[in-house]
Amino acid sequence: MIKKTDKNQERLNRHKRVRRKLSGTSARPRLCVYRSLSQIYAQIIDDDAQKTLVSASTLEKDIQAKCKGKTKSEQAKIVGQEIAKRALVKKIDEVVFDRGGYIYIGRVQALADGAREAGLKF
Repeated sequence: MIKKTDKNQERLNRHKRVRRKLSGTSARPRLCVYRSLSQIYAQIIDDDAQKTLVSASTLEKDIQAKCKGKTKSEQAKIVGQEIAKRALVKKIDEVVFDRGGYIYIGRVQALADGAREAGLKF
């Protein structure tokens, strides 16, 4: 019998494989992306201190107001711009991008482009 592959489990395996080599430090924290079917979340994490420094998602009220009537990719770009603004306020200008096992296309790429446009370097 043919077994159906679990795509989320494959993504998690990719994520674990990448995370073996990639980690965020206090000098250069990690910009981590998670996307669900309807929302997108981004966090900037210092893995040494095990703390989330900055976060943004499409569930926040101020971001929801900006995202009203936009496509998911446009919403991801707005989240990327917002997390970059919040990071720059906390004097974070350089990060390591962690795509979370997702393919770098579509919403993940839009979030990264938005963060770059707003001033983050990676």
